[in-house]
Amino acid sequence: MILVFGAKGTVHHLEDFLKQLTEFSQQENITVQALDATVVYGKEHLISAAEHALRAFQQGTQSTNSLSLELLLYASGDRQIKKAIAKMGVKQGKRSVAFVVIDSKTRERKAYEKVIDRLLNTIGFSRDDTVLDGDRETLKRFGIKQQELRTVPEQKFGEIILEKVALVDVIK
Repeated sequence: MILVFGAKGTVHHLEDFLKQLTEFSQQENITVQALDATVVYGKEHLISAAEHALRAFQQGTQSTNSLSLELLLYASGDRQIKKAIAKMGVKQGKRSVAFVVIDSKTRERKAYEKVIDRLLNTIGFSRDDTVLDGDRETLKRFGIKQQELRTVPEQKFGEIILEKVALVDVIK
């Protein structure tokens, strides 16, 4: 099961925030990845990245030993961890954050909502899925050039991101 949701809050100390996510992931036996929502172009962007990361692990073609890091690489459209973190990693301060939760078990939807609530309570964030809505500026922050944006109609902008995610397999 792949869940994608957005939230707003303040990251006071990045190291503590990441430690909380890791501990929560271990307690719940799930994978949690937090990303800078200002470079996320919709839920499909992160669902595609998660599916590619899962497939890479299933096929043994992953570049990292961590599903959450592999997801970060795909979401960023880059194969270098340092660049991926710079582009999409959560930073300190008041933030809009996109979360991806991957669970190998199948739970009822209500159970997942409780997991999301516990996660947000743990880190002191409030849910706000609107932070996942991308626009032209999101694509620019992601690194898409104006020239590339002119090649497709606005209703197809999401496909540019999905292409960048898929291209990670090619540049391995």
